[in-house]
Order: sequence, then C-alpha cells, then structure tokens
Amino acid sequence: MNTPSVGSPFAAQLATQLTLGLPVELVALTSTDVPQMAQLESMAHSHPMSEGNLADCFGHLYRVLGLKLSAGSDANTDAASDPDSVDGLLGFAIVQQIVDEVTLLDICLLPSQQGKGYGKLLLNAVVASAKASAAVVLMLEVRESNLAARALYQKAGFIESGRRKGYYPIAGGKEDAILMDLAITQE
Repeated sequence: MNTPSVGSPFAAQLATQLTLGLPVELVALTSTDVPQMAQLESMAHSHPMSEGNLADCFGHLYRVLGLKLSAGSDANTDAASDPDSVDGLLGFAIVQQIVDEVTLLDICLLPSQQGKGYGKLLLNAVVASAKASAAVVLMLEVRESNLAARALYQKAGFIESGRRKGYYPIAGGKEDAILMDLAITQE
C-alpha cells in the first residue's frame, strides 16, 4: 500500500496549496493531541468519541489531519481571534485506509468556525490524501439530520450508497446513518 505520511513533502506541499492565504495550516496530529481533540469533539458533536477511541486512531492504518491556527496568523481574523479554539486546534479529520479503501471516520470542526469553508478545506485534504495513497473509494457515514455536512459531501461528489436504520443515538431515540461514497480516479 502506497500511503504517504501526513508529514511527507507531498503532504506539506498540498497543505500549503490548500491553505494559501488563510490563517490556518494543515498538520499531522499525534497522540499527544488527543486531549485537545476530545475537547473539540465534546464541543462539536452531541455524542462525541471518547478520548480512548480517539487515541486508538493513531496506528498504521490511520491518518489524522489537524487544522490549526497559523503561527503568524493575523489576530483580526475570525479564526485567530476565536476564544473557543483548543490550543489553536480548530478542527481535524480521521481516516482509516485498508488496501485501496479509505473511510472518513470523523471530521470535526469548532462550532464557531463552521460555515466558513474550513470543513471543505479538511475534506479536500482528505480526498487529496486518499488519491495520493492510491485509494479507489472514499467512504463515510453521516447523520441523516446533518444537512450541512450532507450538502458538503454531495458538492464534493459523494453519492448516497446506503443507509443504517436507527444507527445514531439522539435525544429520545435513534436516527439513520447515511452511507456515502466517492469514487477516486487516478490520473
């Protein structure tokens, strides 16, 4: 399996291209970032992953991309002045790759930074990383009620491929998980 590490020269060049002109940078997260990731999870998701589950996502099958404030970011930008940022961490994405199939396990963004294009930036980085690692498909699941995320995925070319009935817990019951796939074309 040809999986570029997040810290590879390719990843560094890609991260620079994706974040050009923005007060953020894409970085490889490590297990030392788990406490900040868990804090961000609890702010962004109604049923967050536990710190233990997040820590389990740092093995050879996983890549964890972080979206952090740039060291030299302008303090007047929305992101740079966000008091809720978790030690500069604005978001992250966790992917797992098994042979040529990549699964987006979690994409998490600080609620105050949602709707500003940072989710799209993280998703574009995940897609580019999947392509660079010779994946043929990128898969994910999303809560049926998460219309903003579903719209983002559809705009990126994902198609609905299935449904898991009553998969996610919600207050007073359960909701479906929408399964979505993106075919990765190698050029």
